[in-house]
Amino acid sequence: MRILLLGDYSKLHNSLKEGLIALGNEVILVSDGDDFKNYPCDYSIRPKFLQSFGVRKIKNLVFRITKFDICDLERGIRFYFLLKKLKGFDAVQLINERSIKTTVSFEQYLLKKIFENNNKVFLLSCGTDFVNTQFLLKNSLKYSVFTPYFNNETDLKCYSYMLYYVSKSHQKLHRFVYENCAGVIASDMDYHLPLLNYNSYLGLIANPINTDEISYCEPEINDKIIIFLGINRYSYIRKGIIFFEKALAVIKEKYADKIEIIITENIPYTEYIKLYSQAHILLDQVYAYDQGYNALEAMAHGKVVFTGAETEFLEHYNLSEDEVCINALPDENDIVAKLSLLIENPKKISEISKNARSFIEKEHDYKVIANTYLTTWFEK
Repeated sequence: MRILLLGDYSKLHNSLKEGLIALGNEVILVSDGDDFKNYPCDYSIRPKFLQSFGVRKIKNLVFRITKFDICDLERGIRFYFLLKKLKGFDAVQLINERSIKTTVSFEQYLLKKIFENNNKVFLLSCGTDFVNTQFLLKNSLKYSVFTPYFNNETDLKCYSYMLYYVSKSHQKLHRFVYENCAGVIASDMDYHLPLLNYNSYLGLIANPINTDEISYCEPEINDKIIIFLGINRYSYIRKGIIFFEKALAVIKEKYADKIEIIITENIPYTEYIKLYSQAHILLDQVYAYDQGYNALEAMAHGKVVFTGAETEFLEHYNLSEDEVCINALPDENDIVAKLSLLIENPKKISEISKNARSFIEKEHDYKVIANTYLTTWFEK
């Protein structure tokens, strides 16, 4: 089969591509690399001209005056010139309703060409979109990425990106994609819950993790327990990083001679992996019900990850609390208590580490997940 994957978040489509190729399929991935993460792809639509040093000042001036990022236009133009290569695929999957990340009208035009020139087009819900943003704005969950917004703990600017997806202009694009795609797939529980009442929903397919390339490293604690926190400044508020920082301040004072803390900010994916490889514990995010790709990959390496692991996730996979990862709540005292338990009981780190790797191999193997996608796409 010939498969076209449009866009990539957190290396999800890259890993899916690896699984599909391992099963004998031809796969092309088009993306902009997901900003500073710079994930690989076959055809890049990354804005280059408008990001060059001499032109960047003009771009920034236009944005300050109009709030329009002209890099969006460059992505669309680069995608337009690829259209002749993006025909005749058996299945196409969009990483998002706005997978090209250009202007609404241009995006709709380009996607119309994709719908017309290929067999089946599917939509993946693995990040912010209209459905999950609308769902979260109802404030029906005990907490979510919108909790700081509801609690007036931050200004509106921090949520402008997410709120864009419920704007009238984007809703037009949302309807167009839903009316033309063959179905919608969720990557984890955070995106599964909002889609439950949609007829176009095809179900949850877990994130694919290439366990053939990720070696398990059994934790060795000879001196200090190393705790890693990788901060993405763009999602700092929405991921609840403040709770990790407050907890680490307490832990640093409480266990100064037993721990080492590594903190990074906005670094490329390859550097991120190198830096956390030496850690025993990784702090991922708070406002989540399930694990995203970064957490899962760290679990595959054997790290004890503080992330989303709520009741819905535990019931779906038939797991006990904190069995394969630590459910990080928006409460620094709870995080301190859970970190303290691990620091004072290093054997617990080894136990969870082994459980995490086994869980990834069982539920997230990239070839098994790729086969599930193929079944979903071609039995629809």
